[in-house]
Amino acid sequence: MKILKRNQLIVLVVSLMLITAGYLNFTTNQGNMQTSTIVGDRDDESIGDAQLVSTIPDENEQDMIENLVNGQTNANETENIPEETEAPTSSVVDNKGNENKSEDFYFTTSKLERNTMYSELLETYQEMYNNSTATNEAKSEALGKINNINNTKNAIMISENLIMAKGFEDAVVFVNEGSISVVIKSEELKGEQVAQIQNIVSRELNVGAENIHISNK
Repeated sequence: MKILKRNQLIVLVVSLMLITAGYLNFTTNQGNMQTSTIVGDRDDESIGDAQLVSTIPDENEQDMIENLVNGQTNANETENIPEETEAPTSSVVDNKGNENKSEDFYFTTSKLERNTMYSELLETYQEMYNNSTATNEAKSEALGKINNINNTKNAIMISENLIMAKGFEDAVVFVNEGSISVVIKSEELKGEQVAQIQNIVSRELNVGAENIHISNK
């Protein structure tokens, strides 16, 4: 009986030792798991903080960004500003440029006003011709005026085109009861050039050279 009790005691002691060792092992593992979890959480938080901080520039970076923005703005403003043209070398050049613009305006406006006048005359004579109360004589006269105006317009157009074909930059022809004025866009006119212009206008408008007055502008 003593031997049996001793064996049982040994088994009990060994069991207690195994239980104690297991408990200590479990406690240690649990502590490691908690520590690992805490470390992992801290890593996540650190990573999150790092990401958050990286999106906010420090003072030096802010200055660099502002400089870049200001530099880009200045570059854009510089691109939008037209390049300065060189000042005229002399007042003569500037005056000449202004004279050219004035001359262009003169020729364009003169032709427009002349054509408008002819259009109004044609409209007037057309109304006279279409008037039901007009006599046959009045209608015949109105029709003759319409034909004369159209012929004159065509002759003027041909004359101006032929004059410019001779090398002149522009020309405008005015017809006033057989007296014809021709203005040429040119700094000067030589004798042979005047003769060429007279021949063209005289032939196309069927007038004598003595009734043709030529000037330059």
